[in-house]
Order: sequence, then C-alpha cells, then structure tokens
Amino acid sequence: MRIILYLGKGGVGKTTIAASTAVRSAALGKRTLVVSTDLAHSLADCFNRPLASEPVELAPNLWAQEVNVLDEMRQSWGKLQDKMSDILRKHGIDPVMAEELALVPGMDEIVSLLNIYRNARDGSFEIVVIDAAPTGETVRLLSMPDTFQWYAGRFGSLNLKSSALNLARPFLKPFIPSGEVMDAVKQLSERVKTLRAALSDPETSSYRPVVNPERMVIKEALRAETYLSLFGYPIDAVICNRVLPASNYQDTFLQDMYRTQEKLRKQIHATFAPLPIWEVPYRSREILGIEQLNELALAVFGEQDPTQVFHRGPIQEITREGEVYVLRLPLPHVEMDKVIMTKKGDEMIVEIGNFKRDITLPTVLANQEAVRARFVNKALEIHFASPDAEKSA
Repeated sequence: MRIILYLGKGGVGKTTIAASTAVRSAALGKRTLVVSTDLAHSLADCFNRPLASEPVELAPNLWAQEVNVLDEMRQSWGKLQDKMSDILRKHGIDPVMAEELALVPGMDEIVSLLNIYRNARDGSFEIVVIDAAPTGETVRLLSMPDTFQWYAGRFGSLNLKSSALNLARPFLKPFIPSGEVMDAVKQLSERVKTLRAALSDPETSSYRPVVNPERMVIKEALRAETYLSLFGYPIDAVICNRVLPASNYQDTFLQDMYRTQEKLRKQIHATFAPLPIWEVPYRSREILGIEQLNELALAVFGEQDPTQVFHRGPIQEITREGEVYVLRLPLPHVEMDKVIMTKKGDEMIVEIGNFKRDITLPTVLANQEAVRARFVNKALEIHFASPDAEKSA
C-alpha cells in the first residue's frame, strides 16, 4: 500500500492535485482511495459528485471519502470517553469538566488517521491519496501519533504494583482507571504504533507540499518541510501550482504578474532542492470531474506514474552532539565554496556561490547561534550552540 499526502496553505489547490493524482492512479489500473481530512471538505465539489464518510466508488478502481471526524469520534472513542468521564464524575469532578478531561488531546486527529488506515487496509487499496487540511492542522495531525504514544505511556504506567505506590494504595485505588479502560487504551496505542510506522516508512508514505509562486505560501511550505523532517516523515516532491506559461503577454498586468511569478518559481526550485518540482499550469477555468482531472494529471506528470516514489533520503536532519545541535542539509549538486549564513529569528538564509536557500528553523534552533558550517559527504552541516555555550567555548 502507498500513502501520498498533499499539504499546504489553504487555497493553494491541494484538493485538485490530490484528486487528479488519484484519477490518474486509477486509470493506471491501481485500486485507489482519495480522502479529505479537511473540516471544510471540497473533494466532492472537485469530483462534482456527493461523497460520504465511508468510501464511495466513483469509477473503475477509484473511490473517494470525506472523513466525518465527529462521527468517527463517537464510534471509536465515545464508549471509552463515557467510562472515563463517569470515573471522574464519581469522584466529585464537575460533569462538564469531566467530559473535557476524558478526551485525550488530539484524539480527533488520531481517529481521522486510523479511519483512513483502516479503510485502506480493509478495502485492499493499493494507493491512498490524502487531501490534507491547511498546513498548521496537518502538522498537528501528523504529530498526534507521537503525542498519543506519550500519553498512553503515562496512562499505562498508572498501576498499584509499584513499591513506591504501596503505601498510597488505599488513597489512589479509586482514581485508577478500570481494567476495561486500560485495555482499550492499550489496544488503541498498539494501533497508533502500527500507524506511525506506516506513516514514516519512505516506501509506504510520501508527503508533497503544494505551493503557488507566492512568498507567504513558500514560507509556509518551508515551515511544513521543517516539521515533517523533524518527525521523520519522508517528502518526495513539491508541487508548484498555478504557474503562468511563458508568453509574450500584451497586457501590462499579466506581464508584471509573469515576471513576479518567474522570480518566485526559480526560488522554489532552488529552495527545495534536491526535491523534484512538478509544475502545474495555470488554468482559466476550474478543473471539475474525472475527465478534466485526468487531463490535468497528464499535463503535470506526463506518462509517469504519479504514485511512484520520486525522491529518497532526508531533506534535512537535526542531531545533537553534546551541547551542539547540527543541522544537516544534503546538497548533492552544489560545489564547495564560501558559505554565507544570515539568521533572523526562526529563519536562516544560506548562500553558497550562486546557490541560495531559505530555511525555516524549528523552535529548538531558533534561540541558538549558528557557529560553524562545513561540507561533509555532499551535505552542508551547520552547527548551532547557545550564546552562553559559545562564549564558554
């Protein structure tokens, strides 16, 4: 099974790209499911067909689904939530507060991912294409398997067999969740563990930011790239959508728009290297229906299979060596030269000759100073240390 997730800023065209990828995959004879995880679904509009919270067959080898998070929450977590809130109410906690406390943070995201994974497995789908919510929600969605595992671990450690808790046993016993609740959490934890393994396997899952030639959109995509790399989620391509074709435009407005786009388009190719960039031509009309979606996929990917893995290997890695953090950027096509680094808050600009790359730094590096840069095995390694550590060194 292959999972391909398209993400990006709201309005960049993720739904159209996801739908066209799914249509092309089905046309190539692969049993394909395309799913929307956005609360404001538009997948049905794209296909011009009504969809449901379970997969609906649209054409040979093609199914589509809009996940209903609220329904899934009630089915997958409702009974367990009731049991947990009942325990809390019995010990004097306000009923409304008990309902809230019984919800594990991010459970709606966990339920969405488990629903998709279950349908993919039970429906024997070869390809699952996900039309994700805007970037911030998607990063939260993808971070939830790790967060849930942490909560489940803390939850599972609540037992009365520890010698340290022996004396407190009479006082703690009423607050310990029942065996039934503990078993349910353990079972859910195992399912999430399996899900996390699939989402981080580069042969199973691929993540593809969708961008437009616009500064704010590019910055958000860079932020997404950073956090996907942090969680070990493999990015295999970038989709540059709504690109104006080269032409001798007579209209001054279009001339100016083309020049601006062309500058930003080149920036996208340089910034996201070594990832392949697939460009989607700007269309004067909406792309609606299976036939038009297939035509768009052919215009973008040509005769290539859009579900293949286009790139293998990390885009950036962060490791810690003692008190120093090392950011590693694979740059296989850049020759060794003087490195110029400019850091402003959580943004770093790296210049090497004619090569220039903007990097959005994760929080752990935003407060650190870049103290050294060097090339090692066709990769740039940037060393970060706290200002205090740098002075003491």
